[in-house]
Amino acid sequence: MLTCGSGSATSCVVVSYDYGTDDKSSGSNKPLMLNGDLDTFSWRKMKMYNHIMGLDEELWDILVDGVAVDRKKHIAAQKKLYNKHHKIRGTLVAALPHKEYLKISDKSTAKAMFASLCSNYEGNKKVKEAKATMLVEQYELFRMKEDEDIETMYSRFQTLVSGLQIQKKSYLAYDHVNKILRILPAKWRPKVTSIEEVRDLNTLSLEDLISSLKFH
Repeated sequence: MLTCGSGSATSCVVVSYDYGTDDKSSGSNKPLMLNGDLDTFSWRKMKMYNHIMGLDEELWDILVDGVAVDRKKHIAAQKKLYNKHHKIRGTLVAALPHKEYLKISDKSTAKAMFASLCSNYEGNKKVKEAKATMLVEQYELFRMKEDEDIETMYSRFQTLVSGLQIQKKSYLAYDHVNKILRILPAKWRPKVTSIEEVRDLNTLSLEDLISSLKFH
């Protein structure tokens, strides 16, 4: 940054500035922007959760449960929560691009703003159930392609599993291991048989299975 005195231009000096340490919201402590991307909203919401819990876990409770909004009737404890409400509301607004903020600018509380965002990008109960059903069907029909390597197949599989977890349709590790063993092409049959003979599938982790398949 260039700073100059009131005299000649030769009085100007270059001052270094560390933009990464300007405030506590910079760098890794900065909340991830909730930019309205449908495909990444759940991930961004989780990042927001981690950020808020790192600040003060009571802030997340206020965001989800709300606070009494009639400030004139507040007792001391409620006043403290109300002050925190403004903090979490400010954090939420800071995480929104202007065009996304305009969609919820009529909401007066952080809870109402957050609920509106979640409804817009995650859908109502019926929409969530439809998404979950679709992902379950995709899981059941998942197959490894003939020309696909283990790394690529596993990446697709993990994306699908993550989607199921977001929709609260998680499977056990045992289910994933058996799923992968079943969907491998016929050329992998000798390796599958070997794994089934020497490994306990009830305790075999998905990561260990994939590592073994990559080695093969």
